[in-house]
Amino acid sequence: MQLALPQLGAHLQKGLRSLYILHGDEPLMQQEAADAIRASARAQGYTERSVHTVSGAHFDWSEVLAAGGSLSLFADKQIVELRIPSGKPGKEGSAAIQQLAASAQDNDSTLTLVMLPKLDAATRKGAWFAALENHGVLIATDPVDRNALPTWIAQRLQMQGQSVAAGEEGQRTLQFFADRVEGNLLAAHQEIQKLGLLYPAGELSQAQVESAVVNVARYDVFKLSESVLSGQVARVQRMLDGLQAEGEAAVLVHYTLAEDIRAMKRVKDAMTAGKPLPMALREQRVWGPRERLFERVLPRMSEARLNGLLQAAHQVDGIVKGLKVPDWPTDPWQALHRLAVRFSRFCNVR
Repeated sequence: MQLALPQLGAHLQKGLRSLYILHGDEPLMQQEAADAIRASARAQGYTERSVHTVSGAHFDWSEVLAAGGSLSLFADKQIVELRIPSGKPGKEGSAAIQQLAASAQDNDSTLTLVMLPKLDAATRKGAWFAALENHGVLIATDPVDRNALPTWIAQRLQMQGQSVAAGEEGQRTLQFFADRVEGNLLAAHQEIQKLGLLYPAGELSQAQVESAVVNVARYDVFKLSESVLSGQVARVQRMLDGLQAEGEAAVLVHYTLAEDIRAMKRVKDAMTAGKPLPMALREQRVWGPRERLFERVLPRMSEARLNGLLQAAHQVDGIVKGLKVPDWPTDPWQALHRLAVRFSRFCNVR
């Protein structure tokens, strides 16, 4: 059974299930979901708790299996937590998890909580994950998308009795806040709590937010691709500055940009040859959010622009490897800025 994270509170009010699986790469969301499940369990008499972290190939799975069937003299109900930071339980672990999932069915004395990172499609097709999904409640704890981040911040402020101004002024304040904490939800949560300590309940001014919220944004090089294809020029520049400050390799950033340009050129060539856009995208393995962005940009992207971008990507490839190219900056990051901004402006179609 799959459950959306926002539905967890209402679900817990109706009663607990015996097996919950939290999977995703957002620590704050996973922590809060686990806390909510534990709190509900404690309120219903689950007084004992054991935690088992899978650390390497020599992990003793028998301890986990035994824990589910061994209550202390002083506890009627217990919580058994299984944490698998790698998301790879191995052959022995796979068999143990399947047994654990089956034994959790209708077990009203033990609540099992399994915590996993974000898993790839192949791992999610494994027998052990299927057993967890079939017998338990599966909850994805994914990051908050950048577009949804201002709303998330506003909701968190409201929970502590604070808000921003109505209208455009408030939206500017939330956008500023989101820019400062993007990609770092745990720090965003801490900055919101800090505002609760610094200022009383009520409306926060933009000046108060700007003076209090520090820049704790963390950027993902693969999110840069989405920003470029979305034509978000200012955000692209901010992300490049952040990636450079975090020590990201210039060659990886260039590869990400160049791969999008090459893929776009291949799809455009296929369209010119008479293939429908959806078929061309599938053949080039372009899907998900990237597929939707390609569909928006490609019909208006000219051959001349794509050829120019391809040549520019080739030139910047040399720069990040230490070569000098006429009419281009010698600094790799300055060259990446120029390439990314040019590409982003071409994608900024209305």
